[in-house]
Amino acid sequence: MSQSNASDRPFSGGLGFSSRRSFLKTSAALLGTASLGALGAPKAWADVARRYPIDTPAVTTRERMLAFPQTLTPSLEKYELPDVSGYGHFGYGEYSFGSGLPVMERLDLMPAGYVRPVNAEKTRLLRFFAFADVHITDKEAPNQLILFQQIDAPSYRNTSIYSPVMLCTTQVLDAAVQTVNDLHRRDPFDFGITLGDACNNSAYNETRWFIDVLDGKIITPSSGAHVGADSISYQMPFQAAGLDTDIPWYMVLGNHDHFFIGSFPLDAEPSLGLRESYTADGVWAAGSPIRAEDFSRFPPLFDYRNLKADPTFYPGILDGSTPNGDIIHAGSVDDPAFGGEAPRVVPDPDRRPLVRSEWMDEFFNTTSHPVGHGFNLIDREAGTAEDAAFACYSFVPKSEIPLKVIVLDVTQSSDDGSFDIHGHGYLDARRLEWLEAELASGQANNQLMIIAGHIPIGVSAIGSHMEWWMGDSNTKPGYENAVDLADLVRILQSAPNLLMWIAGHRHMNVVKAFPSTDDGRPERGFWQVETASLRDFPQQFRSFEVYLNSDYTVSIETLNVDVAVAEGTPAAQSRRFAVATQQIIQNNLKPNNPNLATAGGGGIIPIPSIDPTRPQSDDTSVVDPSIRYDDLSTAEVPVPYHASCNAELVKPLSAQMVMHLRRTFAFGSSL
Repeated sequence: MSQSNASDRPFSGGLGFSSRRSFLKTSAALLGTASLGALGAPKAWADVARRYPIDTPAVTTRERMLAFPQTLTPSLEKYELPDVSGYGHFGYGEYSFGSGLPVMERLDLMPAGYVRPVNAEKTRLLRFFAFADVHITDKEAPNQLILFQQIDAPSYRNTSIYSPVMLCTTQVLDAAVQTVNDLHRRDPFDFGITLGDACNNSAYNETRWFIDVLDGKIITPSSGAHVGADSISYQMPFQAAGLDTDIPWYMVLGNHDHFFIGSFPLDAEPSLGLRESYTADGVWAAGSPIRAEDFSRFPPLFDYRNLKADPTFYPGILDGSTPNGDIIHAGSVDDPAFGGEAPRVVPDPDRRPLVRSEWMDEFFNTTSHPVGHGFNLIDREAGTAEDAAFACYSFVPKSEIPLKVIVLDVTQSSDDGSFDIHGHGYLDARRLEWLEAELASGQANNQLMIIAGHIPIGVSAIGSHMEWWMGDSNTKPGYENAVDLADLVRILQSAPNLLMWIAGHRHMNVVKAFPSTDDGRPERGFWQVETASLRDFPQQFRSFEVYLNSDYTVSIETLNVDVAVAEGTPAAQSRRFAVATQQIIQNNLKPNNPNLATAGGGGIIPIPSIDPTRPQSDDTSVVDPSIRYDDLSTAEVPVPYHASCNAELVKPLSAQMVMHLRRTFAFGSSL
């Protein structure tokens, strides 16, 4: 397969923007058109709104996997990622399909000597799907950090601030919804859930596009001047298919849903002008948030006050009038080409930012169900801002099945005082108390339980900006994390009915076991399943099937699903962009971080081991045995590279739960 809109010209070097003219285009064309409204499709467009069908029948990765070469020679450097028109010259983005990914049986939680009955009967209790990290993006917003992906060495891998997949996020979501619908019509889902980061930059229009795609509305995927809306495929209005009306869907809060680019509180430092930058008529000028003295370390250290530190840049926007979304309005503020003033853009009030409570309110403006998409289950009318912003709730998907889903907000507080990236895992005292009460009630009521939170636990490297937050010297009193990770794991293990913790955030498909630390109580173990992003490669979601086995264990079959894109659509172009980005950036999508006994050196204060369930050592070669990946080298058609993990996860139950299930269910009948 060849790269659409790709030329065969050789790349000409530089810092990813070798032609200064291409990055410093004037905004005259943008300013010549009045804003038409980011969400309401003008009549001339609505009359021709197209639909983008998918390639049916949709299949899971058990049937087939994407195959492509992980490395190419010659190749582009990481900072050359924006040279989209040169991808075809190097062969970036080309892929085929290989053999399917086997389902890996995992018995990590079972007691020693356990042997599964052969061909034993089982009954399905629940089937659902999970999206994660959709990152619907207003590519023309004036307050992005696009340029820093090319000029800050620690940001070369940060595709969250720039990747060509930003062009087609609404169309990819529409294709994913249609993929779900196709699978559902052959084998129904009981519900769906999105595990946070519906939008990229906490903006109103991004949030509305997300909800409106699931509602099946006409989508106008552009903003400001709406350039290219009548000629560029990814800018053209389209009719979203909408999720089948008999599938309820629920929402989890992510850090990108209420922080500036998922990282910094909107109003914690008013002098930065973050709030005003969303609806400004000029591109926002910013310094790198990475601390300059730490450019040599990875992961880097961040301080959002540096957004106003010298040197300062216009980080740019994507030009919707160009087939490849060229970066414009980017460069040093001191460059004479800017004439001493910010590049102008057409402002758009629909770009306004949303704080946590405002973002949650939008889910009540929907035509799909349930209205509120889970946030209707919270008592948010008590009268305080804290109540309005409380984003934890639980629900029972099927009244006849003793299983509840606990939706847990594990994002940081916007008032904690930290200047660091706000992508860490966190529970305040109220949320922790609520979680413990939900676990206790689930045990008392003999309910199996699943926790759905945006951020996974026990998998990120200590000191990274995704691990469980340990606080810092700027933390305000009262905003410390209410629990460290070791104690949180112990709390979760005290609820033997907990089946698994599901999460997104890292854009990876990683399955991890948290086995019981009590050999006599194996039921205290639980699983964690991460779902990759619909934005970045591999652009997959997950299906989950929960089974009760005849020996009264539970099996969870979790499969990755590729979006069933059809050739010639923006979603298909986005897949090629996602593959190309992975080939250039080379992010490790199959990590296994060591569980250090102490995390010293590198400027990090020594910290005790954070995960008591896996080997602790300062030897970085000692990896977590509870994270495994299938070896496809023996497959009939080997897949050169994959970032997926299909598994059947077996979980033992307590004697009390087994007794309850025996009273309420006998094999040979149906639930």
